[in-house]
Amino acid sequence: MTFVTLTRFFQNYAVLIMIIVLMIVLSLMSDSFLTIRNLLNILNQNAPLAIMASAMTFVIIAGGFDLSVGAIFAMGSVCSAWLALNVDPYFGLMMAPVVGLCLGMLNGLAITLLHVHSFLATIATSLIFKGVAVVISDGRLIPVRMAEFTWLGRGSFVGVFIAVWVMIAFALILTFVLTRTTYGRKVLSVGGNEEASILSGIRTNRIKISTFALAGLAAGLASSISVSRISMGQASAGAGMELQAIAAVILGGTSIYGGSGAIWRSVAGVLLLALINNGFNILNADPFYRDLTTGLIILAAIGISAAGKRR
Repeated sequence: MTFVTLTRFFQNYAVLIMIIVLMIVLSLMSDSFLTIRNLLNILNQNAPLAIMASAMTFVIIAGGFDLSVGAIFAMGSVCSAWLALNVDPYFGLMMAPVVGLCLGMLNGLAITLLHVHSFLATIATSLIFKGVAVVISDGRLIPVRMAEFTWLGRGSFVGVFIAVWVMIAFALILTFVLTRTTYGRKVLSVGGNEEASILSGIRTNRIKISTFALAGLAAGLASSISVSRISMGQASAGAGMELQAIAAVILGGTSIYGGSGAIWRSVAGVLLLALINNGFNILNADPFYRDLTTGLIILAAIGISAAGKRR
């Protein structure tokens, strides 16, 4: 097996191998790990992040980064709670993804019209969105004590949380879009070689705007699940989730240079991060070693991605 083939294999399947190894180790070290209840709880707790990482995959494949999804998550949280109290709880849950879609589209427009790198543009918009979220909530928590508001975050169907079903459906839809549609091929093309895409007639700006809009939609959907689960909107929600989503996508082998990636691997990246966190909690280990372990794994994933690009 050549070095190039080996590198490509690790890019595609390293995260899956690490998940299997980690599950075996944790199962041997703790009897409480490999139980249906614990595994379902892991999936339920990380469903919002998996939804955001799935959409972030499109952004990174197209050659961008979105550091504002955490702030969009906060906007969705306070808007959903405010609308639930003042209009209707179902309407509040429904509008969070719409708010996210609009904010994501604003990101895409700012990047393409101003010709600013997505890294810098989304840092700026994240500050704006966070500020607006604080204004809407007046810097306070917005509690929503309505049974109609909690079904999405706390409800279950055939023994599995509704949030998990939403995550699975969302990931499957995005997988189909990326691998089986013309739009998906255009996203891969733009990230792989933007100049060639322009020469082939692809409207690259529209593709970029759509990927950021998708990331915003996902952040809004994730906030609906989260705010429904805790029955409370807050401007501080979503802090750090943008970095976790990007880390999960990179762990899943999506190239940081764009042009390649897979939704299932990004979801697997989320599960790997979740298993590391769950394992350290079960074993009551020092959180420092958890962060150290996570950082080393992410650094290794970046190294593999960079090696593949050089080849």
